[in-house]
Amino acid sequence: MSPKKDTQKSAKSTTAINKKSKGFTDEERAAMKDRAQELKAEARRGPRADKADGESAVLAKIAEMQGPDRTMAKRLHAIIQASAPALSPKTWYGMPAYAKDGKVVCYFQSAQKFKSRYATFGFSDKANLDEGAMWPTAFALKEVTAAEEKKIGALVKKAVS
Repeated sequence: MSPKKDTQKSAKSTTAINKKSKGFTDEERAAMKDRAQELKAEARRGPRADKADGESAVLAKIAEMQGPDRTMAKRLHAIIQASAPALSPKTWYGMPAYAKDGKVVCYFQSAQKFKSRYATFGFSDKANLDEGAMWPTAFALKEVTAAEEKKIGALVKKAVS
Protein backbone atom coordinates (compact mmCIF):
# COMPACT_ATOMS: atom_id res chain seq x y z
CA MET A 1 0.00 0.00 0.00
CA SER A 2 1.24 3.48 -0.73
CA PRO A 3 1.85 5.86 2.19
CA LYS A 4 -0.79 8.21 0.80
CA LYS A 5 -3.55 5.59 1.06
CA ASP A 6 -2.73 4.85 4.70
CA THR A 7 -3.37 8.47 5.73
CA GLN A 8 -6.59 8.99 3.75
CA LYS A 9 -9.84 8.78 5.64
CA SER A 10 -13.32 9.11 4.31
CA ALA A 11 -15.31 12.15 5.33
CA LYS A 12 -17.85 9.86 6.97
CA SER A 13 -15.34 8.18 9.30
CA THR A 14 -13.69 11.51 10.21
CA THR A 15 -17.08 12.96 11.11
CA ALA A 16 -17.93 9.92 13.21
CA ILE A 17 -14.63 10.19 15.11
CA ASN A 18 -15.14 13.88 15.90
CA LYS A 19 -18.65 13.33 17.30
CA LYS A 20 -18.84 11.71 20.71
CA SER A 21 -21.91 9.65 21.45
CA LYS A 22 -23.43 10.45 24.79
CA GLY A 23 -24.59 6.85 25.08
CA PHE A 24 -26.95 5.71 27.80
CA THR A 25 -27.60 7.69 30.95
CA ASP A 26 -26.84 6.17 34.33
CA GLU A 27 -30.58 5.66 34.84
CA GLU A 28 -30.94 3.85 31.50
CA ARG A 29 -27.98 1.60 32.29
CA ALA A 30 -29.51 0.80 35.70
CA ALA A 31 -32.83 -0.08 34.03
CA MET A 32 -31.06 -2.41 31.59
CA LYS A 33 -29.24 -4.10 34.49
CA ASP A 34 -32.58 -4.49 36.28
CA ARG A 35 -34.05 -6.11 33.17
CA ALA A 36 -31.11 -8.53 32.87
CA GLN A 37 -31.59 -9.56 36.51
CA GLU A 38 -35.34 -10.02 35.93
CA LEU A 39 -34.69 -12.29 32.97
CA LYS A 40 -32.18 -14.37 34.95
CA ALA A 41 -34.64 -14.69 37.84
CA GLU A 42 -37.43 -15.74 35.45
CA ALA A 43 -35.16 -18.36 33.89
CA ARG A 44 -34.25 -19.77 37.33
CA ARG A 45 -37.88 -19.95 38.44
CA GLY A 46 -39.06 -21.38 35.14
CA PRO A 47 -42.59 -22.75 35.02
CA ARG A 48 -42.95 -22.74 38.81
CA ALA A 49 -43.11 -18.94 38.88
CA ASP A 50 -46.43 -17.72 40.16
CA LYS A 51 -48.41 -14.52 40.52
CA ALA A 52 -47.29 -14.11 44.15
CA ASP A 53 -43.61 -13.90 43.11
CA GLY A 54 -44.40 -11.10 40.71
CA GLU A 55 -46.62 -9.29 43.14
CA SER A 56 -43.98 -9.28 45.88
CA ALA A 57 -41.39 -7.95 43.39
CA VAL A 58 -43.75 -5.17 42.24
CA LEU A 59 -44.64 -4.20 45.81
CA ALA A 60 -40.93 -4.09 46.70
CA LYS A 61 -40.24 -1.75 43.75
CA ILE A 62 -43.18 0.45 44.74
CA ALA A 63 -41.86 0.60 48.33
CA GLU A 64 -38.49 1.87 46.99
CA MET A 65 -40.20 4.82 45.29
CA GLN A 66 -40.58 8.15 47.04
CA GLY A 67 -43.29 10.77 47.35
CA PRO A 68 -45.92 11.12 44.65
CA ASP A 69 -44.43 8.29 42.56
CA ARG A 70 -45.06 5.79 45.36
CA THR A 71 -48.58 7.09 45.92
CA MET A 72 -49.42 6.86 42.21
CA ALA A 73 -47.84 3.40 41.85
CA LYS A 74 -49.83 2.06 44.82
CA ARG A 75 -53.04 3.50 43.39
CA LEU A 76 -52.32 2.14 39.90
CA HIS A 77 -51.57 -1.29 41.34
CA ALA A 78 -54.98 -1.36 43.04
CA ILE A 79 -56.79 -0.04 39.94
CA ILE A 80 -55.14 -2.56 37.62
CA GLN A 81 -55.83 -5.49 39.94
CA ALA A 82 -59.49 -4.46 40.26
CA SER A 83 -59.94 -3.75 36.53
CA ALA A 84 -58.06 -6.74 35.13
CA PRO A 85 -57.46 -9.51 37.69
CA ALA A 86 -56.16 -11.74 34.89
CA LEU A 87 -53.02 -9.57 34.60
CA SER A 88 -50.00 -10.80 36.54
CA PRO A 89 -47.79 -8.22 38.25
CA LYS A 90 -44.09 -8.39 37.40
CA THR A 91 -41.16 -6.02 37.20
CA TRP A 92 -40.01 -4.80 33.80
CA TYR A 93 -36.81 -2.75 33.56
CA GLY A 94 -37.06 -2.31 37.32
CA MET A 95 -40.55 -0.82 37.18
CA PRO A 96 -43.99 -2.24 38.01
CA ALA A 97 -45.65 -3.90 35.03
CA TYR A 98 -48.62 -6.16 34.42
CA ALA A 99 -48.58 -9.10 32.01
CA LYS A 100 -51.00 -11.42 30.27
CA ASP A 101 -49.61 -14.83 29.32
CA GLY A 102 -46.12 -13.62 30.26
CA LYS A 103 -46.24 -10.59 27.91
CA VAL A 104 -46.28 -7.09 29.42
CA VAL A 105 -49.52 -5.25 28.67
CA CYS A 106 -49.07 -2.10 30.79
CA TYR A 107 -46.41 -0.54 33.01
CA PHE A 108 -45.65 2.38 35.31
CA GLN A 109 -42.46 4.40 35.03
CA SER A 110 -41.69 6.70 37.95
CA ALA A 111 -40.64 10.28 37.31
CA GLN A 112 -37.89 10.04 39.90
CA LYS A 113 -36.09 7.09 38.30
CA PHE A 114 -35.46 8.94 35.04
CA LYS A 115 -35.44 12.46 36.52
CA SER A 116 -38.51 13.39 34.52
CA ARG A 117 -41.11 16.00 35.38
CA TYR A 118 -43.91 13.43 35.24
CA ALA A 119 -44.44 9.71 35.72
CA THR A 120 -45.62 7.58 32.79
CA PHE A 121 -48.33 4.96 32.56
CA GLY A 122 -47.96 3.08 29.30
CA PHE A 123 -49.11 0.13 27.26
CA SER A 124 -47.13 -2.30 25.10
CA ASP A 125 -48.13 -3.49 21.65
CA LYS A 126 -49.82 -6.47 23.36
CA ALA A 127 -52.57 -4.14 24.64
CA ASN A 128 -55.79 -4.13 22.62
CA LEU A 129 -56.10 -0.35 22.40
CA ASP A 130 -56.19 -0.04 18.60
CA GLU A 131 -58.36 2.85 17.45
CA GLY A 132 -58.15 3.54 13.74
CA ALA A 133 -54.73 4.35 12.36
CA MET A 134 -53.39 6.17 15.46
CA TRP A 135 -53.90 5.91 19.24
CA PRO A 136 -52.01 6.82 22.42
CA THR A 137 -49.90 4.18 24.14
CA ALA A 138 -48.44 6.19 27.05
CA PHE A 139 -49.80 8.83 29.38
CA ALA A 140 -48.07 11.42 31.54
CA LEU A 141 -49.16 11.27 35.18
CA LYS A 142 -48.70 14.01 37.76
CA GLU A 143 -51.33 12.58 40.12
CA VAL A 144 -54.10 10.00 40.16
CA THR A 145 -57.46 11.57 40.94
CA ALA A 146 -60.90 9.95 40.76
CA ALA A 147 -61.21 11.07 37.12
CA GLU A 148 -57.88 9.48 36.18
CA GLU A 149 -58.79 6.31 38.08
CA LYS A 150 -61.89 5.91 35.90
CA LYS A 151 -59.93 6.49 32.68
CA ILE A 152 -57.12 4.13 33.71
CA GLY A 153 -59.58 1.41 34.76
CA ALA A 154 -61.39 1.66 31.41
CA LEU A 155 -58.12 1.61 29.43
CA VAL A 156 -56.82 -1.43 31.31
CA LYS A 157 -60.10 -3.32 30.76
CA LYS A 158 -59.95 -2.49 27.05
CA ALA A 159 -56.26 -3.46 26.86
CA VAL A 160 -56.94 -7.01 28.07
CA SER A 161 -60.18 -7.53 26.15
